[in-house]
Amino acid sequence: MPVNSIPGPTPVYEDYTRCIRCGLCLNACPTYRLWNLEADSPRGRIQQMFHVFQGELTGQGVAEARISDGFVEHIEKCLDCRACETACPSGVEYGRLVEHARARIERSYERSWLARATRDFFFKEFFSAPHFIEDAARLFRLYQRSGLQAIARGIGILKLFGLAERDCFLPRIDDDFFFSRIGSTFAPVGGRRARVAFFAGCVANVAFSGLQEATIRVLTANGCEVVVPPEQTCCGALSVHAGFHEATRDLARRNLAAFRLEDFDAIVTNAAGCGSALKEYGRLFLPMEPECEQARAFAAKTRDVTEFLANLGLTAKLYPLRHCVTYQDSCHLLHGQKIREAPRKLLRAIPHLDLVELPYSEVCCGSAGTYNITQTEASLELLAEKMRHAQSTGAQIVATANPGCILQLRAGTSLHRTNQDVLHVVELLDRALAPHENPAAR
Repeated sequence: MPVNSIPGPTPVYEDYTRCIRCGLCLNACPTYRLWNLEADSPRGRIQQMFHVFQGELTGQGVAEARISDGFVEHIEKCLDCRACETACPSGVEYGRLVEHARARIERSYERSWLARATRDFFFKEFFSAPHFIEDAARLFRLYQRSGLQAIARGIGILKLFGLAERDCFLPRIDDDFFFSRIGSTFAPVGGRRARVAFFAGCVANVAFSGLQEATIRVLTANGCEVVVPPEQTCCGALSVHAGFHEATRDLARRNLAAFRLEDFDAIVTNAAGCGSALKEYGRLFLPMEPECEQARAFAAKTRDVTEFLANLGLTAKLYPLRHCVTYQDSCHLLHGQKIREAPRKLLRAIPHLDLVELPYSEVCCGSAGTYNITQTEASLELLAEKMRHAQSTGAQIVATANPGCILQLRAGTSLHRTNQDVLHVVELLDRALAPHENPAAR
């Protein structure tokens, strides 16, 4: 299969050699901070990717000569947090390079039939089909509500099968799924200031329905008409990070068809990971492909909810919240979308809220999509460090801007007994809209 068989613009020589090996990325890289190994640093991984690239240029068989077990291990240990991009003085597009490397691995590396079948199901089928997500959610809800989870934890069967740590990352499944609200339109409070399409995502619809509802309340309270378009599907972030580019392109096509761009001022998402993927739809297609211009227009109209509200300006009255709050930067908001101030600006707008900066907030918490499942030990090491810093702030609440980060940090507060609540920035704004209805918010 030729090099250009991987969909989307293929990295060229200059994309790899833009790295000048200055080392400024090293301290920004979570895995290098953990292990102090050059092969698990951004510049070390780029060097390995460049060797594969050179092998392809010279006509050597990639699968036979270059895609080694070691290469796969070092590339898969990367969180794809893109902190190195923020630190890089040369503008290396590391996220693009590592995603392309994973696509090469997926194309050429031989896995066991079980690993292949499992990956194909999850990254090609599961996230794209609401019925799969709903069915799985109902099973997990039964596991949680019936007492089976407590029994499994109590008798140690999870430890026996090596699942104890992964079980702590399992979200509490909602009683009512947000899928039932997809296709709805929500009227603004007062005069309409904007008309937006809400991108609801996939797993968030069964595990973060409360966040979805809070997002709509905050948007409508600030004069936005909110439409939740039907036929929308998963953004494709997890698939593209795993190397399934063609599956990601299929998801992108479905979303391009679901959102009529001319009908909306913006496409708004409350998930930093989704927003980063949606804003990069344009790079999934080559310029000569018919979807390219539409994908670029879609990306240009996509906004994180904190970015959108900070630019629009808050008009709804906010009541005091007398809490000490610290904010954890979501990697794909800070490093992927280059948004730092918007969530902080919104938090500072809440009267009497005391915002304390979190040390090393820019370092990944260890969630990174499915990283806490596939690289659990490293994820827990990063989480332990994150919770140590969170506890040092004395904050009662850790705020963030991505559902995956929320799950990771909630697991951290439980494992490390920090006695802190973890909320999305929008959930704090929602509490401040009418705190008299929520005594816990006062």
